Amino acid sequence: MPNQSFDPVEPNSLQPEVIAAAVAEARAAFDAARTLDALKVARLAHAGDRSPLALANREIGALPPAAKAAAGQRLGSARAEISKALTARQAELEAERDARVLVEEAVDVTLPTDRRLTGARHPLTTVQERIADVFTAMGYEVAEGPEVEAEWYNFDALNIGVDHPSRSLSDTFFVESEDSGLDLRTQTSPVQARVMLARTPPIYVICPGKTFRTDELDATHTPVFHQVEGLAVDEGITMAHLRGTLDHLAEEMFGEGIITRLRPSYFPFTEPSAEVDLVCFVCRGESVGNPERPCRTCNSEGWIEWGGCGMVNPRVLVTCGIDPERYSGFAFGMGIERTVMFRDSAEDMRDMVEGDVRFTAAFGVES
Repeated sequence: MPNQSFDPVEPNSLQPEVIAAAVAEARAAFDAARTLDALKVARLAHAGDRSPLALANREIGALPPAAKAAAGQRLGSARAEISKALTARQAELEAERDARVLVEEAVDVTLPTDRRLTGARHPLTTVQERIADVFTAMGYEVAEGPEVEAEWYNFDALNIGVDHPSRSLSDTFFVESEDSGLDLRTQTSPVQARVMLARTPPIYVICPGKTFRTDELDATHTPVFHQVEGLAVDEGITMAHLRGTLDHLAEEMFGEGIITRLRPSYFPFTEPSAEVDLVCFVCRGESVGNPERPCRTCNSEGWIEWGGCGMVNPRVLVTCGIDPERYSGFAFGMGIERTVMFRDSAEDMRDMVEGDVRFTAAFGVES
């Protein structure tokens, strides 16, 4: 058995006075450090793996069991004291650094600046112009009209009766009073009426522009919005011409292979009338009846509502001085905001009217 009573001479590095001197030297080095980098050097020298106390700790293993406890306790207290002094000095230097940074890097926000965010064309403008390009390439003209419109053009000329709900204050902005005979146009259809009154067929026009209705501003509605309507009046115009025109527009706006569907509906301006649906440009109809591939865009219905259309009502042709026995025509219309939401994944209509350059910048300068 080893000799437990043998008491060798304790190494010099474990002597109380040597340990106390190492602590004092470490404290002095920490206090002398004026920067965090200097403190890091002092830490490595006095609290690192090659520091005097770290090396002394290795000597404890050579001591007999009776001496190890006292030496370990003495050394542990010294290292804890050094660690405490290091932490305190580091906190002081970090506080000094932070205070210095606040002064040196302070920014006077009242100073003028020449920084300007790069703007972009609004997507409503670019989509409206793109639609106009599609139709001018087919021989159509772009027609415009007043936004403050006579009630006769906005309603009567379009076969909208005096009792129709759209003529009430709940739908229409009237100028001065409901009896004034003037309103903010609720659609761009009055432009079509003006064109038919001013021209002789054949007539091929589109009518883009701003319209107004008494809707609350929310994610899917706005009281001021944009529409584009098309009108063709000529001899022998049929629903087949309308369908082909809409298919061509859909493909130009949403990509190759996008077609339309017409569902029977009612509009005073047209007879027969139809709602225009687009085949879903995300799933292309493949999600219908397929629970393994649901589509959030069309709710797995395969189609998305886009606008309205139909053959121009003969009453409208007569009102506008066109012989319905000789001429026929088609008309259609859709919201430009809705087209932008479909085409560019804009989720909130409020983003289109708030004027935030961060919204328009995402669209660049597309034309």
